[in-house]
Amino acid sequence: MWHNLVKKQWMALTCAVLLLAGLQAEWCLAAHPVTQEKGPAILLVTFGTSVESAQAAFRTIEQRVKAAFPKAEVRWAYTSKIIRKKLEKSGTRIDSPEMALARLMDDGYTKVAVQSLHMIPGIEFHELCDNARLFGQMDGGFSKVMVGWPLLVSDTAMDKVLKEILTRVVPKERKADEAVVLMGHGTHHPSDAVYSAMMYKAQKTDPNVYVGTVEGSPSFEEIKEQLVQKKIKKAYLVPLMTVAGDHAKNDMAGDEPDSWKSQLTKAGIEAVPVMKGLAEYDAIADMWVEQLKVTIAHLQ
Repeated sequence: MWHNLVKKQWMALTCAVLLLAGLQAEWCLAAHPVTQEKGPAILLVTFGTSVESAQAAFRTIEQRVKAAFPKAEVRWAYTSKIIRKKLEKSGTRIDSPEMALARLMDDGYTKVAVQSLHMIPGIEFHELCDNARLFGQMDGGFSKVMVGWPLLVSDTAMDKVLKEILTRVVPKERKADEAVVLMGHGTHHPSDAVYSAMMYKAQKTDPNVYVGTVEGSPSFEEIKEQLVQKKIKKAYLVPLMTVAGDHAKNDMAGDEPDSWKSQLTKAGIEAVPVMKGLAEYDAIADMWVEQLKVTIAHLQ
């Protein structure tokens, strides 16, 4: 029943998401002529994190990007105002995407590739596209500015990410009768359908692999109910996120009663968190780099 329901929801909702994303893609590139070209510069944009251990994912991304584009100017921006303010109090200043674009414009760059490091094309990605488009329309500013897609934007990308998680991220000692639960963030945007699509694909690959979300669908309650019904005794919890930040540390693996780990433990299921973000793995980080290569090519 769940399998058929998810399949129908996935097909309908994914069509809607891809339609919206396709329309939005027209806004991700803005251009007008300038007399002298400088760039392209690369702006890496993510939600951000204040968890020090999670920064390893960003370091991996930056290393892979600089290896692919050794002569390019590479800068960072966080979309989360809360994270930026928190880091500023500890002496670390990170720009918002808008401020970072303004600085690049002020520094004379005329071509900019903005690479989204988000998981799905949700609200933050579409806002990023809108604002990049507006920067590209300013007289005397950028000649071209283009936003690269997030990670999970195609059937092929979802299949590849799922394969990498099951072969590289999930511990080798995991047994066939033990569950793997991937934690996505979830969103009120139509792109939340991506998580249902990932759940559908996960179940087709391995009936003991699940995808849940903190704030969307499928919910953790749905996943927990299925684990209990199947009498699962052990489950590996894996962040379906760029970094193993606050959500992974607290909502997934925390000791509070409402964390996924605590709720599974209460249900008699041993929970084993895997505290690494997906961008810490070279093969997955390189998927964002490949998106960036396409974006750079369109700027030439």
